[in-house]
Amino acid sequence: MQKVKYLDFPEEYRLRGKSYMKAISRVFISGIYVLGPEVANFEKEFSKFTGTKNCIGVANGLEAIQISLMALGIKPGDEVITTPISAVATTLAILAVGATPVFSDVNEDGQINIDLIERLITKRTKAVLPVHLYGQPMDIVELKKICNKHKLFLIEDAAQAHGTKLDGKKVGTFGDVACYSFYPTKNLGAIGDGGAITTNNLKVAQICHEIRDYGQKSKYIHSRFGLNSRLDELQASILLEKLKYLEIDNKKRQEIAKRYIKRLRGIEEIKMVLPETIEDSNYHLFVIRTTKRDDLKNYLAKNGIPTLIHYPITIPDQPMFKGIYKNINIPIARKFVNEILSLPCHPFMKLSEVDYISDKIRDFFL
Repeated sequence: MQKVKYLDFPEEYRLRGKSYMKAISRVFISGIYVLGPEVANFEKEFSKFTGTKNCIGVANGLEAIQISLMALGIKPGDEVITTPISAVATTLAILAVGATPVFSDVNEDGQINIDLIERLITKRTKAVLPVHLYGQPMDIVELKKICNKHKLFLIEDAAQAHGTKLDGKKVGTFGDVACYSFYPTKNLGAIGDGGAITTNNLKVAQICHEIRDYGQKSKYIHSRFGLNSRLDELQASILLEKLKYLEIDNKKRQEIAKRYIKRLRGIEEIKMVLPETIEDSNYHLFVIRTTKRDDLKNYLAKNGIPTLIHYPITIPDQPMFKGIYKNINIPIARKFVNEILSLPCHPFMKLSEVDYISDKIRDFFL
């Protein structure tokens, strides 16, 4: 029996640790630990990578969304249309500004169903917040048309979509703002928490800069309500180094995904959750669907293969919302979360491990 790792941070450190340690040393040598040259350089390079004019480094992905909502003037009494399938941080950010999340059902691939958006719009709707789930691009072009038509802000949750493309253009460049997480498991991950906001709107960028740092316009001059949400120098220095490898790592993930697709094709009991164009996704996750999900998960675990579920319960069905969304109509989302399973997929995997996993899945069904 082989033992497969779901992620392999030690192997990453073995291969790249010297450059990471050199980056950390730069911070100690500079003696600047908060909002210094490492953050400024990372913001510049990540802005260049995403193809946007402005980047604001913040403490985490949740606060990237919260700060974006604040900067756009979303407030108590407003509504934000979003997806029921995501990390709960997407919704927590809406709640943090006092707004109300309004959940749309999803398509069979888990992406928000844009055909349902217009019927959810009310006079209180101020923004739409979709997620590029699993690193796959949702139909952001059509959603942007709807937002423009109804004069709504479009905020892209690109926390899982570093480097993902749609029609040759990176996602995170279609909306008014885009929000990223650098949690360690992300394609571009820090060694702790971190996040960023990107936007082509200079005024919005300036407001975000102020909000992340106590609302300061200049030292000790607080022009607005703010947070303490600063990407720190240590994380920025490591992210700068990791950014150099991101395109290479995303290509390796695509290679792994293509191997899964080839090896799992023809198994009728499973459906692979894939983008329309294979090369568009960064394959943050490789997800399959099956009505025998729990049995398969247990079988794979017995064969040394760890798997995860992203996500086992829809956000409006979480205990914290008990009774609030009991009448919500999201049948596809509820079916989806009961069938999905995330297989190991990371740039330090061997293709032989993909073959082993695929063979065990085939053994289970056949």
